[in-house]
Amino acid sequence: MTEPNPLRWRLLGLLAVAQFMLILDVTVVAIALPTIETDLGLRRETLTWVVSAYTLMFGGLMLLGGRAADLFGSRRVVLTGLLVFTAASLTTGLADGPELLIGGRVAQGIGAAILSPAALSVVTRTFDGEERNKALGIWSAMGGGGSAIGVLLGGLLTAGPGWPWVFYVNVPIGLIVFALLLRMLPADRPAGQPGRLDVPGALLVTAGTAAAIYGLINAGDRGWLSAATLGALGAAIILYGAFAAVQRSVRSPLMDLRILTRRTVAAGTFMILVATALMIAMFFLGSFYLQHFQQYGALRTGLLFLPVAVAAIAGAQAAGRLVGTTGARPVAIAGFAVAALGLAAPAIWDGAAVIVIGMTVGTIGVGAAFVAASTTTFAQVDYREAGLASGILSTFHEFGASLGVAVVSSVAAASLAGTVSTGFVRGFTFAAITAAVAAVLALGVVPALKSSTGEVHSAH
Repeated sequence: MTEPNPLRWRLLGLLAVAQFMLILDVTVVAIALPTIETDLGLRRETLTWVVSAYTLMFGGLMLLGGRAADLFGSRRVVLTGLLVFTAASLTTGLADGPELLIGGRVAQGIGAAILSPAALSVVTRTFDGEERNKALGIWSAMGGGGSAIGVLLGGLLTAGPGWPWVFYVNVPIGLIVFALLLRMLPADRPAGQPGRLDVPGALLVTAGTAAAIYGLINAGDRGWLSAATLGALGAAIILYGAFAAVQRSVRSPLMDLRILTRRTVAAGTFMILVATALMIAMFFLGSFYLQHFQQYGALRTGLLFLPVAVAAIAGAQAAGRLVGTTGARPVAIAGFAVAALGLAAPAIWDGAAVIVIGMTVGTIGVGAAFVAASTTTFAQVDYREAGLASGILSTFHEFGASLGVAVVSSVAAASLAGTVSTGFVRGFTFAAITAAVAAVLALGVVPALKSSTGEVHSAH
């Protein structure tokens, strides 16, 4: 038995800070978007890509990043990913137009996809037994906390030094963490397993999702049944089909697609996709409603989001205690039903207070759905497949964010581009219906399993 690394808890702290930055970058821009739109004169479609470009690359290349850590060693991959993410954050903050802004967000997503799975692989290798469970709990809390704190930090930075600091803030943190990890990360040898990176597979699945998002974003202006929208969605289906064919034919596939045929994994990925889409849609609509329509400042908006952020954590905590005794199915149904109720409020009534209360109730439900999703996914997964299952869950988490903001930006296009509130009503109505349908589907899709330990796995 090898001696545990004496610096392991410090190492965990540094890796958790890095992961915190990556997750924070999904939601920190939500509050800054209206200011970025005004400063750079962006169109609605471009604005949507500020969120989607990051989550698309993060999700699309994450499995490739995990595979790279196995083949080239985690230390090298973690440090590379952190440098790419930090440099890309600086570039994005310097953006004076849409090209550099979206390019920087793409590069940030690539850095995040390299860093996140490799960092998690270091954590799982550094700790054993009960310590590993504790370490993964800390890792999960940093991921969940990043989403919640992102909206508040976005308001503080946008109202203070300005929106570029939403991205600049990553630079000093990234450089300090890099310098410390350079000294502390143990050298590791690449796994002796033969194999190569399935780059074509990663490119096909990312291109397929990009085509779907492109079609969904443009549907707001061109129409849902226009040739451009249907053509983009058709291209997405073809690219996904090509991805499936490549996965069956290559020697070292990115993903063993058979794992998705298991009911538990299929149900978990469905729930994580919908739950993330709902959460990002809420943050996106709420931010624009409060800042554009109600003319609130970024700081006031960020502070109003604080109960929403706390509600997500509270919902997850409550679900974590319930899932061990009731099983994931009742938690999933209740979670999506509560989310639907919360989202229905701003769809029916107008006003800032209604928006904040509705989103707070909605995120309690979404937080519970996250827990149901992760516990269901891991319910019948062998420890040798835990890495693959975790990678798939994280991938669908990021894709959910990309798709959620793409769809809701098209549904609410009238309000995002003008000064009427009809688009917001449509956006919240669509989200409420989606949550209600997910609650009904959960009844049939989620298997009636109880978690033997009540242990909650993170969605990140």
